[in-house]
Amino acid sequence: MTLVLPIDPEANRLLERSPLALLVGMVLDQQVPMEKAFSSPYVLAQRLGRELDARDLAEHDPEELVAVFAQPPALHRFPKAMAARVQEVCRVLVERYDGDASRLWADVADGRELLGRIAELPGFGKQKAQIFLALLGKRFDVQPQGWREAAGGYGDPGAHRSVADVTDADSLRRVREYKQQMKAAAKAKATG
Repeated sequence: MTLVLPIDPEANRLLERSPLALLVGMVLDQQVPMEKAFSSPYVLAQRLGRELDARDLAEHDPEELVAVFAQPPALHRFPKAMAARVQEVCRVLVERYDGDASRLWADVADGRELLGRIAELPGFGKQKAQIFLALLGKRFDVQPQGWREAAGGYGDPGAHRSVADVTDADSLRRVREYKQQMKAAAKAKATG
């Protein structure tokens, strides 16, 4: 099973074959629709004229990378901040994983260790790390012992809580409904 988002089929194929593209999509998955976040790695690769490479992105001139992110249509609502965030994540990949995003999850002892590795990435708090862990486990068969527990509720089978649960238009609708319910509950709690 893999990720199936209602985006350009080539963008979906890039996410399937490129661990870095998948990770960049997750980095960008905040304050924009998930379709935008996960299609942006494909657009980024097109604009750069080559496959995404962690070393290349880590060493890219920061101002040039911002310009690539900001080119209409912008890759994110906050192109400057997200270009910097992608570059920071790529630098960590180069320093700790020899520039290979798949080594982030290779050879982990268990789900807790994988969650810890993901949470150490710039911009990945506990919730975002758990969602990415669930995405890896549910859609990409990265399933070290205890991965579901480490992913929290996002690892639950049959859940519709995040991008990890999107397999078609209906599941995307159900994930959106869940997110709207969570926002409404948080708003009610804040005002109550």
